Amino acid sequence: MTIDAHQHFWKFDPVRDAWIDESMTALRRDFLPHDLAPAYAANGIDGCIAVQADQSLAENDFLLDLANRHSFIRGVVGWVDLCDPQVEEQLERYAAHPKFVGVRHIVQAEPSGFLARPAFRRGIGRLLQYGLTYDLLVYHHQLPDALELVRAFPGQPFILDHLGKPVIQGVPDPDWVANLRALAQLPNVHCKLSGLVTEAPGYHWTVDGMRPYLEEAVLAFGTRRLLYGSDWPVCLLAADYASQLEVYRQLFSGWPPSEIDHFFGSNARHIYRLPLSTPNA
Repeated sequence: MTIDAHQHFWKFDPVRDAWIDESMTALRRDFLPHDLAPAYAANGIDGCIAVQADQSLAENDFLLDLANRHSFIRGVVGWVDLCDPQVEEQLERYAAHPKFVGVRHIVQAEPSGFLARPAFRRGIGRLLQYGLTYDLLVYHHQLPDALELVRAFPGQPFILDHLGKPVIQGVPDPDWVANLRALAQLPNVHCKLSGLVTEAPGYHWTVDGMRPYLEEAVLAFGTRRLLYGSDWPVCLLAADYASQLEVYRQLFSGWPPSEIDHFFGSNARHIYRLPLSTPNA
């Protein structure tokens, strides 16, 4: 089973989705399961994790409704207000749905120090009892803050999105490498190789240009804690679905079949606790 561990759906709203600015005109429309299904059929993808793009409870309801109606959506990483003193009420509501597998907050848009806020950390501390993961969406300069957060919750499963968003240009930045390796030393962290084609300046990327960054990821996390993710439809700013997928298939083609299976499916099934099969909805 091949799992795309990171993609998004939305019904475009120019006010709510103001982050999709004039430089991203290709994304200023609806992206729904019927838009993605042909790419999955053409590229041998069996299922996906739908990840929140809006910070609202309505986003959870929207994604879970899609998951109820489309069996290839194997799990949803949604949003709750982790700083809310009553966050347990939100967690109880959504964790009861079998496809609600994790939580994410768009920390990359928050000011410095957000991950250290006592209220936020209290919320993080409530996730484990509900069996939920936490996706870390941070820029590369925020990795030290992410490292301190993960150290504070050794039992909580974390997934680093987009390899910590390095700038894919030339030789990897030594600070990014050092922080990535430090984070990988903590066994409760997995990492998504996702969203990388859009981290190259001007979206000018090549397989060879991405190679040193992906090699650093393998050196840091090994093959059992890395997940494939497309970041569709955001990836369309830089590559169609097949092209971004081919980057990983080329670079990891020399791996043993069992390790390829871990990267493209088993690791996601493990960290997100996905069943081996999902009944048709």
